[in-house]
Order: sequence, then structure tokens, then C-alpha cells
Amino acid sequence: MVFTSLNYLFFFIIMCTVYFLLKNKRLKICWLLLGSYYFYMCWNAKYAVLMLISTFVTYISGILISKSKEEKIKKLWVAVSITINLLILAIFKYYTFIVTNINAIFSTINFISLPTSLNLLLPVGISFYTFQALSYTIDVYRNDVEVEKNFLKYALFVSFFPQLVAGPIEKSKDLLKQFNEEHKLDWNRVKDGLILIGIGVFYKLVIADRAAIVVNNVYNNLNNYLQGGGFYLIVATVLFAFQIYFDFNAYSTIARGSAKVFGYELTINFKMPYIAQSVKEFWRRWHISLSSWFKEYLYFPLGGNKKGFLRTQINILIVFLISGLWHGAAWTFVIWGLLHAIYQITENLVYKYVLKDKEITNKFLVLIKILITFLLVNFAWIFFRANSLNDAFMIVQNLFNFGMPISMKFFGIEIQNLIVLIISLGITFILELISLRKDLKQWLNNRNLVIRLIFYYVLIFSTIIFGIYGPGYSAQEFIYFQF
Repeated sequence: MVFTSLNYLFFFIIMCTVYFLLKNKRLKICWLLLGSYYFYMCWNAKYAVLMLISTFVTYISGILISKSKEEKIKKLWVAVSITINLLILAIFKYYTFIVTNINAIFSTINFISLPTSLNLLLPVGISFYTFQALSYTIDVYRNDVEVEKNFLKYALFVSFFPQLVAGPIEKSKDLLKQFNEEHKLDWNRVKDGLILIGIGVFYKLVIADRAAIVVNNVYNNLNNYLQGGGFYLIVATVLFAFQIYFDFNAYSTIARGSAKVFGYELTINFKMPYIAQSVKEFWRRWHISLSSWFKEYLYFPLGGNKKGFLRTQINILIVFLISGLWHGAAWTFVIWGLLHAIYQITENLVYKYVLKDKEITNKFLVLIKILITFLLVNFAWIFFRANSLNDAFMIVQNLFNFGMPISMKFFGIEIQNLIVLIISLGITFILELISLRKDLKQWLNNRNLVIRLIFYYVLIFSTIIFGIYGPGYSAQEFIYFQF
């Protein structure tokens, strides 16, 4: 069930209506839990069992950790929880990748080859809910949260449908406690939530799916662009940067809006990442919930930056390699993560030994830093988007191989759609820049009714008129569903 589908609209209306008609808090939790599992089972019902197993294991582990008095016993239950969850993740997401590489290594000595496929589908959202469940186990061990003894509330924390499939990845200390609060119908909150949903749908249908036309046309038909088509490769790569940003930001924004209608606050996942002045800053603005997860549950336990400069760089390398693998079981994602590690380590070296930890404040140089960061991130996106490692290397080799005439037909998009895309990107960029200085929601709320109505109608009808829809007006999935 995709957020931009009519099925989700009907589902959401029913969920909200029943939720606010219920007066008992426990019944509300049960209703949300039931709806969340139904939402997930719309993709593949049998894989809901995996989410239930992850929920049960981390729930029991939390109770056993809280009851244990010896440190080594507590660590044992943490290890059990992590091992079981990562084993499930490895089997369903990484088995083919691992076995294929093992077979390649042992093929030179004629070693018996293992079956490369278990004929298992990748469960939607498994990486997201697994990390969210594991954060609870670790938080209980660290005494950052009290153990949750109500299984239904904890199960809802793991499966809460707005952020279940593609995040944001919520920490137990932020979301779990909200299920203990009373959430009554608040029309101002509902209005704010619906605006977020509307903005997210606009991001997805008008910008992301329109940019996808060019990106898919070029990246899925590379042979047409390898002889002098460098211009098209560059444009498609830059457009992918905006496609994935607005696609993923759309999901996060709709998730935040959906949760807000019910009375729950989710993490803001993006803060204009393409104005970052460094790759390090980029990761403070991009997929913030995942960056925060890796920082808190992997980087800090590895020692963070407290064990010397060299160890810090090694920790950064480990985190980004694992982050690459988290995104997908392919060498393209590993190299994408490696590139970001190299970028950040290089920045650290430059600041330590060249700039002597001095910050650049000159406005022109700041713009240069933003441009360089954007170009570096775009280069890494090639490996993220390419259909294979071979495709990625071919794109890199031909990136500056010009010669083909510039024609709209080679982009696979009509001029009218390209104009809509450029205008939409420009307006959105300006609004996001303004939002850095003032609260646009508060500004809108302070305007008179006419201005607010104009904004609502423009948002709704521009999405309806200029939205890009799948065959038969079917909703197109979000990019991060595959992770």
C-alpha cells in the first residue's frame, strides 16, 4: 500500500475515524497495531511473521536485561537479540550477495558451490524495523529508557505504520513514550498533518516521479549514451540527486503528516542536504534518523573520536561501509559508502593539517564549498543508482565524453514536463531557503483565510494536474522501499 495510492487514502480515513471515535487509550493502541499489521501485510502477509519475531525477541530481551543483575548476563541478552535480528536480516537480504561472492572466491579451486538463491523475496522495510527494534534493546541495556512491559505498546512502536516501511527510524526514547500519552482530536494538529501529507505528495508526484522519467531513460538504456552522451549522463545523474531527495523526503514528510494527525511526532529526516558545505554536514542533513542511529549505536561504541585521530578515521570508514551495505546487498552500495568515507576522511585531513581547524567564512568560498560538496555527492550517486557495478564504471568513463547532439528526444521527456520540473524545483528551493530563516507553517497560520485557502488549493490542484502517475493512474513505489 503506497502513500500516494487511493488505497492508502481510504485506509487512512478509516484509521483516523475509528481512532478518534474510540475513547479508551488501550483500544486506540490495539486499533493502531491492527491497522499497522494490515498495512504491512498488504505487501506480503507471510512476512509479517518476521516483524513479529523481531518484536518478540527484542521485547523479551528487554525484560530479561532489566531483570538481570550481572553485567555479563545483560550483555548476553543484548548479544542474543542482536544476533537473531541480524541473522534474519542476513538470510533475507544478504544471502545471495554473500554466497555469490563466496562462490566466486572458491571457484578458482573448484570448491563445491553453494546455491545462490533461496527464492526469498526481500521483505519491505526489514532494514528499518530491524534497526528500530535493536535500538530499543540497546537503550534498555544503557538505561536510557525503562523497559516496556506492555507488549502491545512495544509491538506498535516497532510496526507503527506511518514510518514502518521507510522510516524515519525512531528511537524508543522518542516514540515509545508517546504511546503512553492521551491523544485527543485536535483540528489544528490535523490541519498541520494534512498539509505535510499534501507537501509530501507534491514532492513525490510532481518532482520525484517527473525527474525519474529522465533518470530511468538514461540509466536503463546506457548503450544509447556511451558514444558521446556525456551531457545526458551528467544531467541524469544530477536529476537523480533531486529525484532521490524528493522521493525519500516525500515519504518522510507524508509519514510525519500521517503520524501528526493521530497526535504523534516523528523525526524530521531532511534539512536541505544540498546546501551542505561539507560531506560531514551533508550527513547531518540527509536521512538524519539513520545517520543518528549509526552515530549512536555504532560509531560511539567503536570509540567515536575519543581514541585518537587515526582510530577516528578507521571508525568513519567502518560506519560508512556498513551504511553502504545497509542500503543494499551489492558492491555498488559498498563503493557508494566507501566514497563517502573517503570524502569525510579527506575533509578531516584537510581541516587538521591544511586549514588548522579554521572555518571558512568568506561568502564566495562558502558557495564554492557547497558546489564541491554537491558535485562529490553527485559522483557517489552514480554508484547508488547504477543497475550494476559495470554500468557504474561505464558511466564514470564516459561522463565527459561529449559528441551527441543535444535533443529533448534523448532525455525521454517532453519539453512541457521539463519546464514543470524546473519551475517546481525552483519554487521548492526558494521556499526551503526561506524556511531556514522563518517558520513557514507559523507564517501561513498567521495569514488571513484567503491566503491560506489559495495555498491549499494551489498545492492540491497543482499536484492533481501536474502529477506523474503510473500506468492506469497506479501509484509508483518509493525508492527506499527496496532497502
